[in-house]
Order: sequence, then structure tokens, then C-alpha cells
Amino acid sequence: MIRELARQAYNALRHNRRRSFLTMLGMAWGIATVVLLLAYGAGFQNALMIAFRTFGGNLIAVFPGRTSLQAGGSKAGVQVKLTTNDLEYLGAEVPTLKRISPEANKNSLVSYGTRSANYNIRGTYSSYQHIRSVDVGEGSFFGDQEDFAHSRVAVLGYDVKKKLFSGQNALGETVRIEGISYQVIGILKHMISNGDDNMNAMVYIPFSTMSDLRNTYNIDTIVLDYEGDHSKVVRAVRSSLAYHHGFDPKDERAVFVFDAVKDLADLNVITVGIKVLLGFIGMLTLGIGGVGLMNIMLVSVTQRTREIGVEKALGARRWQILFQFLAEALVITFIGGLAGVVLAYVVSWTVGSLTLWSAFIDDASEGDIHLVIDSGTLIASTMILSFVGIVSGMLPAIKAARLDPIEALRYE
Repeated sequence: MIRELARQAYNALRHNRRRSFLTMLGMAWGIATVVLLLAYGAGFQNALMIAFRTFGGNLIAVFPGRTSLQAGGSKAGVQVKLTTNDLEYLGAEVPTLKRISPEANKNSLVSYGTRSANYNIRGTYSSYQHIRSVDVGEGSFFGDQEDFAHSRVAVLGYDVKKKLFSGQNALGETVRIEGISYQVIGILKHMISNGDDNMNAMVYIPFSTMSDLRNTYNIDTIVLDYEGDHSKVVRAVRSSLAYHHGFDPKDERAVFVFDAVKDLADLNVITVGIKVLLGFIGMLTLGIGGVGLMNIMLVSVTQRTREIGVEKALGARRWQILFQFLAEALVITFIGGLAGVVLAYVVSWTVGSLTLWSAFIDDASEGDIHLVIDSGTLIASTMILSFVGIVSGMLPAIKAARLDPIEALRYE
């Protein structure tokens, strides 16, 4: 029975080649649009995730602020300054904390030989590498022994090494920061980051050594990672700092707490929403092809009314007529869909990637939007195609199945 239905569907399509081809072309265009839009959404999401990978994991960063609520005898508007004592308080009062590190920054002149430039110098503990997922390409980051040994060693960002050393070897060489010599022990891999936290244009030195350049009692940022529920850790961090600095724990402006888990979850919601919107737009485009398929199948039903009447007179049942026309619609849908997927692959290979981060940052092609058609995109596209094909073919098939055989035989 299935073989006979398939044979009849094939003969009907073969008899109306031009009409079938144009209908398949409409379905191919629609599914190609769906696939490319979904691939664009996935590529956009991946590009953003790459750019924010240094904030991955269980990262919390605390920045000083200014009070906006009065707490006890303290009035609003008081500046809160983070200190090295806060590291000890947090270490003792946040039970699920794993690692903690201060950040002390200063913009300084860095020189090597005849080359020099101003870069941000950042003093941290060795644990900072794991907290911020700092990726070292050559050499190594400084270790625990340098945290308090006042060792004059430095890890250069990718752009710093490129500017000062060009293609020369930098490991073991000595750079001067405000006239003080530091031995280069590591070079960071190129990382997609921008703004004030551009790791490529930064020099990392041990926190104990940062005192050569500035007073390190007051610090710019505290970063930490942890185990457990991120919201509980954020509350514990805020409560600890509020107690020791005398501000209301509910005052979110007193200290700014960056919660990577929460922010990345919000970012995921936004990107998923964009992908759903793009998929919906693609489905509307494919729906236009579906309307064309429905019209063609209705024309086919009208032209073959007497044929349907003969089939019913010979004993064909209603469901057999329905499946005959539905099979024709699905054959057109899936042949057109296959051609559309092939077209989408050709376009994605031709385009390759669309500029995103490389428009703002040098050597950032990794963060561009790559039109990669993965299995998830194909599955979603197939589901949308099947839905449109079944809906478009069902109405003409139902109309054909409901025809009265006597009226059909008398149709001219």
C-alpha cells in the first residue's frame, strides 16, 4: 500500500514537473532561510560566550562604591574603600569560598630596550590565574611562593609582548616598569576582552611587589571563586563587607558585586530569546512557501477530481485518498527541504564568518559570528519543515478525501 502511494505521488509530480519544481524551489528557499537564521543565532551566542569566557565559572568580583542608604549613624553618600583586611574577613566569614585575590591597578610606563608604552599594571595573588581563567601561552603565571616574597617577576599580556618585543623571545628578559626591573616569566595567550579589563594590554605582577608602584592597603577589586549556591555566597560577601564597613547590607551601591553565574545566565536568556525570534522569522518565511504548496495541492485536487471519483468508485477508502495527496505534499516538502539545506551549507561555507569582535579588537576573528550548521540547527529546522509541510498538505488532502464519489465522477 505504501509503495503504491509512493508510486502515485511520484507519477503526479512527474506529470507536473514545472509546477512541482517551482513549489520545491519555494520550500528550499524557506528552509535555507530557517537554517541560516538559526546558524546565525548559534554563532552569535558562541561569539558572546567566547568574549565572556574570562568571567566563566563561579566568579564573584567586588568593587568599591558609595553608600546610598543610611546605616546606623553613618549617612548616605560615604565612599566605601576596600582594604587588604577585607580579604581576611571574607576568607573567615564566607564558608564556601575556594580562592580569593585582590586587584591593585596602576597605569605605568613599561619599557624594553628602546621601546616603551603605557599599560595597566595589575598586582594579584597567584590564585588569580584560576579565578579569572587566565590562559598562559608561554612560560607560566607566578606561583604561591611569589605571593608574599616580593619577587620582581611579570606576566605580559599578548599585546604588551607584541608591542615591546615584536617577534623576539620575551621569556627570561627584563622589562622596566617605572624604572624598576622585572623578569618576564610568562606571556598570555590572545584573549577576546575589551574596555578597562583588556587582558591583552595588561602586565601582571605579584601583589606583594605592587607596593613598589603604589600603596596597596586600599585595593581596587576583590575577586573570588566558591562552591555551592552563588546567591548565598553573594549575600554572605555583602553581609561581611557591610558589617566591617558599616553600611546597610541591602545597599547595593555601597559595593558593586559582579556575579558571573547570574550575569551569564541572563546573557543566555537574551541569546536564547534572539535564537527563538530568528527561528520564528525563518518559520514565517518558510510559511510563505507552505502557502504556495497548499495552493498548488488545491489546484491538483481540483484537476484530479474525476480521478478521485474513479478511485473511490473502485473501493478506495477516505484515508487512502488523504494519504495519497499528503504523500505528494510531503515529497515536495522534503525534496525542497533537502535542496534548501544544501543551499544553506553552500552559503555558510561561502560566507564563513560575519564580523563582530574583530571590528573592535585586533586578532579577534575567533569572536566573530561563524555560520556553523550543527546537529541542533538541523534538528530544529527539520521539525519546522515537517510542521509546515504537514499543515500545508493536510488541508488539500482532507478536501480530496471528503469528495463525494458520484459528484466527483460527474465533475467536468
